Amino acid sequence: MFYPNNFQQATSIEEIREFIAANKLAFVYISRTNCGVCHAVQPQVQEMLEEFPAIKTIQANADDIPEVAGEFTVFTVPALLLFVEGKEMIREARFVVMDDLHRQFQRVADNF
Repeated sequence: MFYPNNFQQATSIEEIREFIAANKLAFVYISRTNCGVCHAVQPQVQEMLEEFPAIKTIQANADDIPEVAGEFTVFTVPALLLFVEGKEMIREARFVVMDDLHRQFQRVADNF
């Protein structure tokens, strides 16, 4: 099944900073245009996040916003970052085990 990409698309590092500051639970999905893993993981994460409406999402393309890699110390994509009240709580990168990620999201969501 094909899922359209429903993640808000960031256009600047400032927009990402403001998004994290504005949302108690802020999920940042960092990808690149020619990253096959990024495009495979994204719909799975998007589907999973439907269970957690409190978690707000934004996607950043590191090709379009190169400073995102330095800002969040990202060495490989996709990078999945969950911020709770502005602090990074979950970080997964490249090869993401969906069951583990789901458990982590559940733990955070249960506490908020």
